[in-house]
Amino acid sequence: MHEFADLRGREAAFPEAEFAARQAAARAAIKAAGHTALVVTGPETIYWLTGRQTAGYFAFQALVVPVAGDPALLVRQLERPGAAANTWLDDIAAYPDGADPAEALAALVRRRGLARPALERDGWFVAPALAARIDAALGGPLPDGSGLLAPLRAVKSAAELAAIRAAARYAQAGIAAGLEACAAGTDENAVAAAMLAAATAAGSEAMAMEPLVASGPRSGLPHMTWRRRRLEPGDAVFLELAGSHARYHAALMRSVWIGPPPAEAQRMMDCALRALDAALAALRPGRPCSAPHVAAQAIIDAAGYGPAFRKRIGYAMGVAFAPDWGEGNLLSLFTGEDRLIEPGMVFHLPATLRRYGAWTVGASETVIVTANGAEPLSDLSRTLSLR
Repeated sequence: MHEFADLRGREAAFPEAEFAARQAAARAAIKAAGHTALVVTGPETIYWLTGRQTAGYFAFQALVVPVAGDPALLVRQLERPGAAANTWLDDIAAYPDGADPAEALAALVRRRGLARPALERDGWFVAPALAARIDAALGGPLPDGSGLLAPLRAVKSAAELAAIRAAARYAQAGIAAGLEACAAGTDENAVAAAMLAAATAAGSEAMAMEPLVASGPRSGLPHMTWRRRRLEPGDAVFLELAGSHARYHAALMRSVWIGPPPAEAQRMMDCALRALDAALAALRPGRPCSAPHVAAQAIIDAAGYGPAFRKRIGYAMGVAFAPDWGEGNLLSLFTGEDRLIEPGMVFHLPATLRRYGAWTVGASETVIVTANGAEPLSDLSRTLSLR
């Protein structure tokens, strides 16, 4: 037991049994891959396995998951009390500022009697230089365990789905406030403030990515966000936000026009909504993850808007830490994705069409896959909001 054992589980997001089930699945996957242990470095997977969360995840952390025995967590010394409170772990090691975390990890691995564990090299915060030091500290290149546990996170448990439903309520509150705040004479910052305030007041925790708010010509550029621009008659406004509950996220996007939209913008909006409907209809268990994208792309291409799309129709949602609110690195709804859709998967489907440098129109839904299809988690109107 560690020195902060009295804090054990005090801030845990889920009961100990939830994490025990996830750890059992991880051990089975590690064993099936032929490894004795896996060093997990991605904050999302560390959280999924243990509940470990902090704003200080920029400092190196690692979870050692052996095939036999309980996991061991390595964190920066300052983070040790929080790690104890957020997890049910008994073995939490720490390294002081100024120490080499590679050497600290090697010491932990040796203490646990593990030889040549696989290393998850694709975490956000494992630079090649650090990975090389870890290899050297443990006596040579370690097997690559990147992506080994990602498939286990795709189908959500009942507890995870409850958290995502809560996050969806927060997101809808934020987008509804943003729509209400849009008016000629206000500015993007006021709209963003309204979105953030409403989502936070509704219950949202810290979001893994900031809301997106862009107006006028800026709205026609992907992933732009607020920059003090004043809304004017004739402007398009693009709003997107993800709510967060226990680090689980649900996103929502809507479009606004200040005054009557041009006929072409309305045609593009209508096409985007038809494409979203087609994707949702194709999002059914037993079909490949490519099917919703193929269905949406066919609608868009038939209308002649292929060049205005140029992206996937959706991506997985779940655990998220900055810089991304989605699990799109785990699973996409896109061409060539052959994993079969299963009940319990969660996806965000942003159906957007752009006239680049002029406007973006469309809408999105976060949905839970059920036995019968896709269940949208929002009841907010998807139509172009005229202000």
